[in-house]
Amino acid sequence: MSAFMRWLEQREGLNFADYAALWEWSVEQPAAFWAAIFDWGKVQSPTPYRTELERRDMPGAVWFPGATVNYAAHVFSHVRPDRCAIRHEAEDGTLTEVDWTTLEQKTAAMAESLRKLGVEQGDRVVAYLPNTPDTIIAFLATVSIGAIWSLCAPDMGAATVLERFRQIEPKAILTVSGYTFNGRAYDRSAEVSQLLAGLPTLEAWISMDSADGVAHGRLARHDWADMTATQDAPFEPTMVPFDHPLWVVYSSGTTGSPKAIVHGHGGVVLEQLKLLGLHCDVGPDDVFSWYTSTGWIMWNCQVAGLLTGATIALAEGSPSFPDAGRLWRFIERADVTLFGAGAAWYTLCMKNGIVPREQADLSKLRMLGSTGSPLPPEAYQWVYEQARSDIWIAPIAGGTDLAGVFLAGAPTLPVRIGEMQCRALGAGVYAYDAQGKPIYDEVGELVCTTPMPSMPLFFWGDEDGSRLHGSYFDTYPGVWRQGDWVKVTSEGGAIIYGRSDATINRHGIRMGTADIYRVVDEMEGVDDSLVVDLEYLGKPSCMILFLKMAEGSSLTLGMKEAIIAALKSKVSPHHIPNRIEVAPDIPYTLTGKKLEVPIKRRLLGQEMAEVATPDAMSNPDCLSWYDSFAEDFHAQAG
Repeated sequence: MSAFMRWLEQREGLNFADYAALWEWSVEQPAAFWAAIFDWGKVQSPTPYRTELERRDMPGAVWFPGATVNYAAHVFSHVRPDRCAIRHEAEDGTLTEVDWTTLEQKTAAMAESLRKLGVEQGDRVVAYLPNTPDTIIAFLATVSIGAIWSLCAPDMGAATVLERFRQIEPKAILTVSGYTFNGRAYDRSAEVSQLLAGLPTLEAWISMDSADGVAHGRLARHDWADMTATQDAPFEPTMVPFDHPLWVVYSSGTTGSPKAIVHGHGGVVLEQLKLLGLHCDVGPDDVFSWYTSTGWIMWNCQVAGLLTGATIALAEGSPSFPDAGRLWRFIERADVTLFGAGAAWYTLCMKNGIVPREQADLSKLRMLGSTGSPLPPEAYQWVYEQARSDIWIAPIAGGTDLAGVFLAGAPTLPVRIGEMQCRALGAGVYAYDAQGKPIYDEVGELVCTTPMPSMPLFFWGDEDGSRLHGSYFDTYPGVWRQGDWVKVTSEGGAIIYGRSDATINRHGIRMGTADIYRVVDEMEGVDDSLVVDLEYLGKPSCMILFLKMAEGSSLTLGMKEAIIAALKSKVSPHHIPNRIEVAPDIPYTLTGKKLEVPIKRRLLGQEMAEVATPDAMSNPDCLSWYDSFAEDFHAQAG
C-alpha cells in the first residue's frame, strides 16, 4: 500500500497524507483511481482504451472501452521458470508442486485441445471439480481462448448443479467421478451421469479420472491426461474486450432459481490486483493460500493470487481431517506467508482447543485473513494468544456478486479487535439509515455509491436487466445495496453484523432457501417449510428449519434423520439445519411469499410488530406462535 502511494506521487503528483485521504480520492475520482490500478498492475492491452469510464451509471457503467485484455495472459506475464506456481496438499497429506513452466505448458496444451473440440470464444465450459491444480489449469485454458468458465463443487447434488449449469447452455464439461472429504471417498458417478444426461447442449465431455460407472450416452469421453499431454503447444491467448465475460458464478437461489452472475476479464483483473496486491499485500515472493472449496467465490480469489506472480497453495479436502490442526501444519509445510479462511474455521479451532503455535512453525506467516461471516472478537484474542501476538489479522467482506471486496484490511492501518480495518479502495461504502442517509457508528444497510469494474456485467438470461436491477438497485436508485448490516466507524473501520436478507450463509458458503425447500417439501409427511439462518456477530451459526406437517403426520426421529440424509445427498452437506421444529403454519404474504426475513429478524431480537405487517399476510394468525417461539429461543440463548 505504501509503495502504491509513493508510485502515485511519483507518477501522478498525487500526495495523500494517510489511507483515509487515499480512499476519499479513489471514490471521488473512480476513473482516475482504476486507471492507476491498470497502469500500476501492468495490465496488458495491445489496444489503447478510449477513456477510463464512459458511463458512470449503476447499473450499466462502461469501463475502459477499446482495451483488449485476457485474464490468463496477465497470469502468464509473471512466468519465472525456476519458481513454483502452485502447491497442493491432498487430504492424505501428499504435497505436490507445479512450476510456472509446467503450468503454462499444460494450460497451452489444454487450450489447444479445447479449440480442437470446437470450443470457441464465448462458448461456456462448465466443471464439476475439486480444489486441485488441474482445475486451475482447466480454468486458465478455458478463459485463455475467450470461452466462459463456470464451476460447481463435486459435493453438490446433481439437481442443484443442473439448475445452475442449464441456464448458460454449456458446450463442454469437465468432471471427476469421485472425491475425498473427511477421510471418506465419495462416488459421484451417478451425479456425473445425471449431469451429462441433463445438459442437452453439451458437445464435449472431459473426464479427470477413469469415470468407471458413468453413463455418458451420446458423449464420447475425452481423457484429461491426453488433453494436456502436448508439450510444444504455444500459449496463444485470445485478447478480448475489457468487458468480455470471464466466468459465471451463481447466487444462492433464495428467491427462485440461482442468478447466473457474469463478471468480465478486465474488471476481475483490476479488482483482484487491488484486493490482493494492495489490501492483502501479496507479491511475487509470497505464498498465498485461502482455504476454500470450488463451490465458493474464494476459490476464484485464491486462483487470482497468480495475477500478482505469487505462488498459491491449495489445501484440498476437510480442514479438520485428521484433526482440527491440519491447516496450521499445512501453513508451515507449504511455506505460506498469507493465509485466509472462513471465520467459522477459526471458531472451530478455538472450540477444539487448538494451539496453532504448538501445531506448526508460523514464523513465515504475515497475515491471517477471514471472510464468509463476521469474525468474533474472541477469535482475534485467541489468534494473538495462541498463534502469534504480532500477526496481522485482516478480515474482508464482499461477495460472489462483486467478485471482490467492499471492506478489507490494509497493512498500513492499525487492527482493531472485532473490526475490518477499512473501506476498500474504489468502493464508496456507507451504512444507510432507513431514510437512505449515511450514518456513522450506527448499524445500517451496507451500500456502495460508486461503480466498480468487477460489478456484474449482467445476469445470464436477464434480457432486460430487470433481475439485476431488482437484486441490488431497487431500494436506493443508482446505489448498490449489498444485503448486509454494517456499522462504519468514525475511525474508518467497519463491523459486519450479518445478512439483512434471507440468504443462508453456512460457514462462509452462501446458499439459498429454495435449494432446501425443493428437497424438504417433497418429503412424505411434510406439508410446507420455512428455513432461517441466524449468522450474526458473536453468536454461533444457527439454522432452523420449521415444518408444517401434513395432516395425520408427526415429526419422528426417523423423519428427522431422513430429512438430514436427503439434504446431504441431494443438495450438499452444508445445508444441514441445527434445529428442526414443528410449526402450526408457514407465514405467507398476500402475494405468496414466505416471511423468511421477518421471522429471521424476530429471532434476531426485533419485535414482531416491527418486522411483520399482518394486513399484508394471508395467514397472520400464525405469527403469535413464531413470536412465542422467539421468546423461548431468546430465553434459552441467554
